[in-house]
Amino acid sequence: MSAQHQQYKFSEIIADPRIRERWEKVRRYFFLRESTYDMSNRCNIRCEGCYYFAGEKQFAVENSDENSWRRLFQSEKERGITFAVLAGAEPSLVPHLCKICYQTIPLGAIASNGLKPISREIDYRIHISVWGNDRTSETIRKAPNMLARQIANYKDDPRAVFVYTFTPENIDEARQVTKLLTDNGRQITFNMFSAPVGYQGHLRHTSETLKKTREVMSELLRDYPQTVLFSTYNIVAHTEKSALHELFSCSYPRMNSSMDVGLGRTFRQYRTDLQWDREAACCVPDTDCDDCRHYAAGSALVTARMYRHAIDPVTFSAWLDYVDTYLAVWVRGYDKGVNLCNTFITPPPKN
Repeated sequence: MSAQHQQYKFSEIIADPRIRERWEKVRRYFFLRESTYDMSNRCNIRCEGCYYFAGEKQFAVENSDENSWRRLFQSEKERGITFAVLAGAEPSLVPHLCKICYQTIPLGAIASNGLKPISREIDYRIHISVWGNDRTSETIRKAPNMLARQIANYKDDPRAVFVYTFTPENIDEARQVTKLLTDNGRQITFNMFSAPVGYQGHLRHTSETLKKTREVMSELLRDYPQTVLFSTYNIVAHTEKSALHELFSCSYPRMNSSMDVGLGRTFRQYRTDLQWDREAACCVPDTDCDDCRHYAAGSALVTARMYRHAIDPVTFSAWLDYVDTYLAVWVRGYDKGVNLCNTFITPPPKN
């Protein structure tokens, strides 16, 4: 459905006390400036459709010199980076390098498969990737008992959020996984498989699987509100037939030639040799941009489109829910509020 068409001033939109309170809550985090860092070119599993082992970045030489990393993170801090995302192949294999980053840039997140625990002295948010139940994970990720091991490794760990990637083949399994995580006191958020460049395999979504995913996400958000870190507008943004770039225009350098403001000016994606390439820099390099519905991409793209959503109370409430979800998923210690908008709205057009 579309939101109402009356023209509103921003002051009128935030006149609603609930909207104003949420706006004041999220705007405190507008200082966040992210970049991402491949910490290791090694991994302890090999998943079908892996983003890291696509493209040229997998061939970058792994720099293991601690002083080189320390200088890099210090220079990143000095140029204004306030949030570090540590990623693949598998950052838990180099905990000493992750610790150097945390000591320099105190806010950040680590994307991990969760099979090797990361020391609690590294107080970043930890995103643990889940691709289905243990049977499916063994098929797709070639590792047995993954979910059981992940839960055991991060039991009672407030840093952890489990990131369930929906593929056409594991949609129904999300119910089982969400219940299991609920029973173990863990939280979950949702991701969409987004094909790497050149991938034509069975994990690509279709219009039918997008529709079914939307239905299951909605069901789980309704039934497990304390477990599921998501919102109705997250569901809309990530299950539309159009992918994120078409809906919101990607802000990352790879798809954004402007270096004037925002991510086009500040974002870098460093490889394991501590080099970066502006032409390839995005949050999940080597993803097919026309198929990108990745949760990490949406966290930046949708959040950056505040003015496009500040058109009426309903649409702005949906955007606030999305930003509130993004912060709860990514920022350690940020608690998600109750969603303000529980109806499906159409994403505002680019112009």
